[in-house]
Order: sequence, then structure tokens, then C-alpha cells
Amino acid sequence: MRYLNTPEDTQKNEYLMHTSIEYQQQIYTLDLSHPLDISMPLNEGLHNANAFYAPPVQYEPVKAGSFIGDVKQGGAVNFKNVFFNPHGNGTHTECVGHIAAKPYTINQCLQHFFFLANLISIYPQKLDNGDRVITKAQIIMALNNMPKNNTALIIRTFPNDELKCQTNYSGSNPPYLHHEAVKYIVTLGIKHLLIDLPSVDREEDGGKLLAHKAFWQYPEKPRLDSTITELIYVPNTVKDGLYWLNLQIASFELDASPSKPVLYKTTII
Repeated sequence: MRYLNTPEDTQKNEYLMHTSIEYQQQIYTLDLSHPLDISMPLNEGLHNANAFYAPPVQYEPVKAGSFIGDVKQGGAVNFKNVFFNPHGNGTHTECVGHIAAKPYTINQCLQHFFFLANLISIYPQKLDNGDRVITKAQIIMALNNMPKNNTALIIRTFPNDELKCQTNYSGSNPPYLHHEAVKYIVTLGIKHLLIDLPSVDREEDGGKLLAHKAFWQYPEKPRLDSTITELIYVPNTVKDGLYWLNLQIASFELDASPSKPVLYKTTII
């Protein structure tokens, strides 16, 4: 992959808000003037998406003697500790270290941050037991006539509204991906899977983690360079189709990090 107009050129010229990328012998133009942030804001308190009974996010000013890290309380600066759980509080990206005995970290596994991605929308199918599941057949249908040379897949589920950004999913048995659907996604060469659900697996599955294991091919052949991003939010104004994805993380040496996936509209020349 190479830039025909580099990001540096774009930053130097405020009027140059498009760039071109050559990828797999195809040229794509990107609209850099309208980034589409599909992460959830992480607020203090209860007004966040929450899953797996994670404690709410806390922002607390540092206190030391007469010093307090809060301007509203008389401090010179805002200087706060943040308490959160990356898997349970908002948008996060995880690596195989989430389920592996070895200490793989997201900072080690995610070494590239720009990917060609398809965005698809699906109504999870209701099973006889009441579970709502994304099936292999639905994935196949949604990807029909879409480009096949990408490495990232973004799945938006319906119904879809901003309440997803404040939903407490704990104990609700939210929708998930059938492991056969995940196996199919892997055969397409997808290395980065993004969903607007708390997990690719059932909330309570007895520790089977069939979808996680299918995606990372764990423990047989762990795909160390592959990631799963959960609890994204894709507004309805963002249409299904082809995008360039910038997947941003913090440099945590953990199995997961809060993340900020950003989409850019693209056209093929």
C-alpha cells in the first residue's frame, strides 16, 4: 500500500483534503475532510455502554497535601486518575491475549492501523431459545457484490440508535455471532472484525468462547496480527459500503485497549 498524496502533504495544505492510495494494484481516493468516528464517547459515571457487570467509569482528581487536580475545586490544573475496564466500558479493541495463556498484548499485536473495510448492516436472527444471532448466511448475503480484497469487516446491527451508547448490556443476553459465521469471515481474509455488540460470543456460554477461538484460530494456529473491536456505534447516516478504516488504540501492554476506529469514505478510480 502506498500513498499517492501523503498525509503529510494533506496536513500542510488545509485545502487539500483528499488523498489517493494504491493498494493491491488498485487506486482509491479518500475524503479526509469528513472523518466518521464510530467509537463511543467514554463519560464519567453511568452514561456509557456497559457490559459484563464492569464498574462504571470514574474520573478522580489527584490529591496530595494542599494540591488538588481539579480547577473547579481551586486547583491550578485538571490532573485526574481514570478508572475503567476496557472490556466492559465502551469501545475497545482486543487481541488473542484476551483468551490465551501467553501474555500477548494489543500493543504488540496491532502493528498497522489503516485498513480497507466493508461496512454491513444485519438484523440478528432470533433462535428458538430466544437468542439473537448473526448467522453465516446473513454474512454471505450482506457481503454480496461488495469488494473482496479488504482485511477489515464492520458489522452494524439493527435496530440501531444512539441509546446503544448508554445501554447496560449486563445480564441481558445481547446478540452475538454464530461461530460458523466467524469461521466464514476468517476464510475471507478478514483480520480486523468490528461489531456494535458487547462480544462476538454469547454473554454466558460456559467459557466455550467459540467465536473468539474461531476468529483467532486459538489454540491451534493463533492469528497474532488479528483484532476484534467491540461496542462501536455506527450512526444510521453512515451508509453500508467500502471505507478506509483508521484503527486507533492507546499503547497499553494489555490484551485490550480503549479504541477509536475512524472511517473515511473512499471511491475506486
